[in-house]
Amino acid sequence: LIKNELISVMYMACDGCDLDQVVRGCKIQQRQCICGIGCRSEYRYRSREECRNNLKGKVSDVCSTKPCANNGICMQTPMSPSMYKCRCEGTGYYGSRCEYPCPLPGSIVRSFPHECIVI
Repeated sequence: LIKNELISVMYMACDGCDLDQVVRGCKIQQRQCICGIGCRSEYRYRSREECRNNLKGKVSDVCSTKPCANNGICMQTPMSPSMYKCRCEGTGYYGSRCEYPCPLPGSIVRSFPHECIVI
């Protein structure tokens, strides 16, 4: 690994996936194929060609409809191209679409959503 790749791998490991889940691949983001290193669940296409084939209309980009609220980041999931997941970390919101405001510090809640933890 070269220095930049190592930094990317270390960043991704801290960003929610184990090192054995870090891959080099491509993802559809804002109607473009973006290739790089990241979590398998995010970089679901093995090559730029596979990503482009999916982008050309064989598979729709569900994220183009912007299903995530409050600046959440939409990602297609590896299970099905028609499914997505919203990443809410750092937005101040949580939920499947980042629709719920994070509890205020000192609030009494059953469980504190992990998306609301700021380190």
